[in-house]
Amino acid sequence: MNFLKAVVAAGLVAASTQAFALDLSGAGATFPYPIYAKWADTYKKETGIGMNYQSIGSGGGIKQIQSRTVTFGASDMPLKPEDLAKSGLVQFPTVVGGDVPVVNLDGVKPGDLKLDGTTLARIFLGEIKSWDDPAIAKLNPDAKLAKQAIVVVHRSDGSGTTFIWTDYLSKVSPDWKSKVGANTSVEWPAGIGAKGNEGVANNVANTKGAIGYVEYAYAKQNRMTSVNMINKDGKSVAPSAAAFQAAAGNADWEKADHYYVILTDQPGAESWPIAGATFILIHKQPQDPAAATEALKFFAWAYKSGDKMAEELDYVPMPDKVVTSIQNMWAAEIKDGGGKPLFAASN
Repeated sequence: MNFLKAVVAAGLVAASTQAFALDLSGAGATFPYPIYAKWADTYKKETGIGMNYQSIGSGGGIKQIQSRTVTFGASDMPLKPEDLAKSGLVQFPTVVGGDVPVVNLDGVKPGDLKLDGTTLARIFLGEIKSWDDPAIAKLNPDAKLAKQAIVVVHRSDGSGTTFIWTDYLSKVSPDWKSKVGANTSVEWPAGIGAKGNEGVANNVANTKGAIGYVEYAYAKQNRMTSVNMINKDGKSVAPSAAAFQAAAGNADWEKADHYYVILTDQPGAESWPIAGATFILIHKQPQDPAAATEALKFFAWAYKSGDKMAEELDYVPMPDKVVTSIQNMWAAEIKDGGGKPLFAASN
């Protein structure tokens, strides 16, 4: 403490604050990690300010921001308004993406296989155990599927990707809803667990007969075999940014209370049924206003300059009018101890 007092007395507090601000800290969802990493790398090259983002899963991100060990948390499961109020938090969406089923089957290429929600739920309930099951064969009359055991791979950590996945299964399968439900962590009826989107991708890639779920960027980056889905309108769709955009087309972000929007099982012939947004959580009155201000600057930059990078990774950027609404919320709700808006002070 004596050393710190000496630093302050020497008039170096500004330099000390600047040094701290050079390393923003965030933790949470693995779903948006590819785009957050890309944004952070580009932002550091442009500004010199780095971001330490721990891709630990949405459950961990929620816990860390609630305990104030990071500047911001990240979750693919939006918190309900009453839970935000309880923790003194606000949330805002950054991009939209999609969960995709991925398989490891000899001779099967991306898009060769299609599933509907009911069949997918029965696979993850452990009821359909072999790839030549009649329910799968009926949906894929032209596919040559061997009598091969299905190995289900799911997340072992608290995960927003899991929330999106289980929320979808709960909407399309009464059995899933009653037996398992939707959450960041559930009691899985079948399969093996893996940590993070990275862990599920690796397990599926290394296990013959496996099926798992990952955010689409992971499927593309790892050249995995994705499965097409039959959506709410009964149409077979492939995962793509356009299909995620179609699912997000019905979202009324500005009217949603605290941006609480869930995008699974949306209507529309082109809609990907397992789409979702990812969210940032930050305290209304941060313990470190300087770090929080830098974080808001980073996300303001990402909204302004990061759309092309997001699209290259098949995420859907937020519409301009939603970004305006989000930044108005920042100015109104995120303040220092004296009640001064942090975002207004930084622009």
